[in-house]
Amino acid sequence: MSQVMERTDDLTKYGLHDVTVRWNLDPETLQRITVEKGMGVESDNGTLAINTGKFTGRSPKDRFLVKDDYTKDRIWWGRINKPISSENFDKLYDEVVKYLSGKEVYVRDAAVCADPRYRMNVRTITEFPWSNYFIKNMFIRLPEEELENFDEEWLVVCAPGYEAPNPADFGIIAGNFSILNYTRKIALVGGSEYPGEMKKGVFTALNLILPVDKNVLPMHCSANVGEKGDTAIYFGLSGTGKTTLSADPDRKLIGDDEHGWTEENTIFNFEGGCYAKVIDLTEEKEPDIYRAIRPGALLENVVFKEGTKEVDYFDSSITQNTRVSYPLEHIDNIQVPSYASNPKNIFFLTCDAFGVLPPVSKLTPGQAAYHFISGYTAKVAGTEAGINEPVPSFSACFGEPFMPLHPAVYAEMLSKKMTEAGVNVWLINTGWSGGPYGVGSRIKLKYTRAMISAILESKLDDVDFDVHPIFGLYMPKYCPGVPTEILDPMNTWLQKGAYVSKAIQLAHSFHINFDKFASQASEEILNGGPLIDSHHGLDDHF
Repeated sequence: MSQVMERTDDLTKYGLHDVTVRWNLDPETLQRITVEKGMGVESDNGTLAINTGKFTGRSPKDRFLVKDDYTKDRIWWGRINKPISSENFDKLYDEVVKYLSGKEVYVRDAAVCADPRYRMNVRTITEFPWSNYFIKNMFIRLPEEELENFDEEWLVVCAPGYEAPNPADFGIIAGNFSILNYTRKIALVGGSEYPGEMKKGVFTALNLILPVDKNVLPMHCSANVGEKGDTAIYFGLSGTGKTTLSADPDRKLIGDDEHGWTEENTIFNFEGGCYAKVIDLTEEKEPDIYRAIRPGALLENVVFKEGTKEVDYFDSSITQNTRVSYPLEHIDNIQVPSYASNPKNIFFLTCDAFGVLPPVSKLTPGQAAYHFISGYTAKVAGTEAGINEPVPSFSACFGEPFMPLHPAVYAEMLSKKMTEAGVNVWLINTGWSGGPYGVGSRIKLKYTRAMISAILESKLDDVDFDVHPIFGLYMPKYCPGVPTEILDPMNTWLQKGAYVSKAIQLAHSFHINFDKFASQASEEILNGGPLIDSHHGLDDHF
């Protein structure tokens, strides 16, 4: 039921005055308002499509965390986690609510964390109706009776139309900003229409609250569960296959992006929806996502075919980061509610454009922690301006921009939970074989799926393994459905010497990246890295 409440006094406790409040509107009403205001259009199948203006993705350099008594000794301050003072936050917050006062605003009461033991109520106040629509999709929707006496634990305020006139006066870099205040429990977004700032703001909040206060490990991963209750989780950066490989017709999807691992041995989804890239989308390649794009979903920055309202998913003229958000219910095969028992298998997905890493390898606990902290993938030529050959890319815990604690904290928690649960951890290379990008070829999706299936069906439990001479990874000698010759990547290169040279080059990149974490990593984790470093030569390993 749509609750359209025109009140002027409900938001005064937040500093908002004389506002017209649109309270928990249903999606049909929000879509109609968005179209009527000229802020969006409907595609040929009735899906709302909007444009996010000059920001078509997050702006990491404009993200700040308030440094106060609660955070000063907890957060890993630096390039990713930049501080802002409580005084500057308060000044900026007051300016934002002054800007919103007298306007029409949209309020959404919802929750995050599907496990009821960890549920956190979040109230979101947005300037734009479609920003509210996004939150309706992405956070957990509550029944009507729970909305009547809703009491939020966190507040999100999103004002895309406000830009700080003199950023330096507030201790920020530009007019746009995304700021978390853990003491006041507020996520403040201004100057950017990109709705992912709200989603990732709350994720970042949970990434400190859950491990520090609840002993829950937060994870940037997807998760699914089989008919026998065997859970699997998939870590991976953009372009590694996280969404594709977790969407399995034989397994129920728990969630596609953000999860917690509890002391009570459960994995739970933080969210109530999915936020998927749609560039080059086809029904054949991504049937679940394609079919989820229907009324109730929200498309971002897509382009229509000329003279029509049909989306051209291959048009990246606005951005490569075209996206859709939709409720979990738009996927047929989902786990309800969105949590399950301890994982049996964990997959680290990497797209190695150097063609060095094995397509599948089993990790020791130390290796698992090392590769978790490293969060490796590779950018390939053409993905960004100026990239003409593969470039290694590392994002700690496969989600560094959202991790306020030192990565070693999350890695130690992961190692402990893995050991207690007896989990197998696997590194899956969905990238290149037979040479680097431009020389070799990308590992076929059907082979990767066969590897995942073999692991989930315990078909690699009794096979023999070889040890990679440079990375120390355990490579199975046999995997059903996969050509044996590709399991050891050195076999796929025409010149063994060229392979060794490239592998050593990548190993050095791992070591250089890990230097900044080494002081807080245990000996076991340090020993989980590549066997070769700048002090060893080929003779030590061949």
